[in-house]
Amino acid sequence: MLRRIAGLLRPHLARLLLAVSASVATELAALALMGTAAWLLARAAEQPPLAALSLAIVGVRAFATGRGVFRYAERLASHDAALRALATLRGKVYDSLVPLAPSGLPAYRSADLLSRMVNDVEAVQDVVVRVLVPVSTAIVVAGVAVGVCAVLLPSAAVALAAGLALAGLVVPLLMVATARRTARRLAPARAELAAHHTDLLQGSADLAVFGATATALDSAERASARLARLERRTALTTALGGAAAMLIQGVTTVAVTVLALDARSSGGLAGVMVPVVALVALISFEPVLPLVPAVQRLLESRASLRRVLAVLDTPAPVAEPGAAALPAPSAPVTVEARGLSVRYPGATVDAVDGVDLTLTPGRRVAVVGASGSGKSTLLACLMRFIEPSAGTVLLGGRPVQEYDGDDVRAVVTGVTQDAHLFHTSIRENLRLARPDATDDELLAALETARLRDWVESLPAGLDTLVGESGGQVSGGQRQRLALARALLADPPIVLLDEPTEGLDPRTADELMTDLLASTRGRTTVVVTHRLAGLDAVDEIVVMEAGRVVQRGTHADLVAADGPYQDLWWASRPVSSPS
Repeated sequence: MLRRIAGLLRPHLARLLLAVSASVATELAALALMGTAAWLLARAAEQPPLAALSLAIVGVRAFATGRGVFRYAERLASHDAALRALATLRGKVYDSLVPLAPSGLPAYRSADLLSRMVNDVEAVQDVVVRVLVPVSTAIVVAGVAVGVCAVLLPSAAVALAAGLALAGLVVPLLMVATARRTARRLAPARAELAAHHTDLLQGSADLAVFGATATALDSAERASARLARLERRTALTTALGGAAAMLIQGVTTVAVTVLALDARSSGGLAGVMVPVVALVALISFEPVLPLVPAVQRLLESRASLRRVLAVLDTPAPVAEPGAAALPAPSAPVTVEARGLSVRYPGATVDAVDGVDLTLTPGRRVAVVGASGSGKSTLLACLMRFIEPSAGTVLLGGRPVQEYDGDDVRAVVTGVTQDAHLFHTSIRENLRLARPDATDDELLAALETARLRDWVESLPAGLDTLVGESGGQVSGGQRQRLALARALLADPPIVLLDEPTEGLDPRTADELMTDLLASTRGRTTVVVTHRLAGLDAVDEIVVMEAGRVVQRGTHADLVAADGPYQDLWWASRPVSSPS
């Protein structure tokens, strides 16, 4: 994992080195400032000529000013590098999610995925700002401080080196051993709490209807309590580590001071250098003390980055051909499924089993069957959202695997069963299909979907907001808006998955009649459980348990014994078969 983080930061190495250099310069300026000030005060007590102090006075001013300038440069450079790396990683996550949609995303809860995309990705910023820069700075400044003391008083350098090693190495390693397990559980605990909050917000109405609000709140409170325990444990570990490091700082400073005083009394060190050695020892711990929280942040960041890498490493449901992709086929085009079978990972039976289907230009086909019979899976395979486990889908006589998925869906597209509406206006939701569509074209699509009168009756018309996931409109209106969007895209081949879902029977039958009328002459596949109007299609395919059990025209299937006849009579008003 560390190698992959390094690869992520490599494009920003120059900025990262600039940040480390500025941070080192800041701490060295602080070290020089305290040492020079200590010497200046001690020497001034001896009342020498002012000229003997002028260089030290200038040095104090220069180091004080330089410290502020370098600190600003370090903050600017480190956050620039961190935010650029953050943007790079977030772009990689988005690029990885696109091929997963929609078939690969159900492996993650939406709130957990959002937590990975936002909170866990931002762990990169902590790695740069709170780990890499402080650790690099501490190593360089500690080495310089020990070197200075070695020149002035070797025995003090030994004591200082031992103290710095204890505070900057031993204490953090003890923290790693103590806090590793807790840090690994923090990110999942935060994601779990976010998932509970999402469920409470999105499912509040259903929870209230079924009297389950209290149970859901208790579950969220338990998740919150678990997270609070982990965070308290983390804070306690960090506080103890910080206290131990500060104690080591104090003991080391006292030890170095005692050694300096002893050297002065024996003539081994000038009197004015005693406070210099003591303050250099004290200040040299300033860049080392942040290593304690840095280790904690590293542990938490590793857990977060591990969750992000899990998304990046999730295999896409379909493999793209890359540079070898064929150019997108032009209309008119024929789609053909030959012996098509699809089996989902972990399943023991095929969701689609040996289906043959030919869609010549202008041909309209209806696919009917009970829920779970494989109808939606068949459409997903035609749109190249999932890979067949056997058989093939041909587009213009070539396997769809030879085309980019986006090119396939530019030719074969439509309304999926869970079509999404964005939290924006009706106009912008429709223009997702055709950004350059005029208002007249939008209204024409809405008229086909039997929504024009409703939209024109709204005070804001096309500018009416539909709410998050279309929450401000009814289920039927949401479905028809998605249908209007699909019709606006005007693809050569339209796939409609349950276009009348959520509508009342009369409106559903009317909409189905309008749909079949508007798609006349266009290649169309309609998945539906409603049989009204299907006498207008060229072929009806009946599926059961993933297999095609009947096919033919409406008249032929109604006249023959079988599942379609049963569905037909079940959909009729209660009356005598005669």
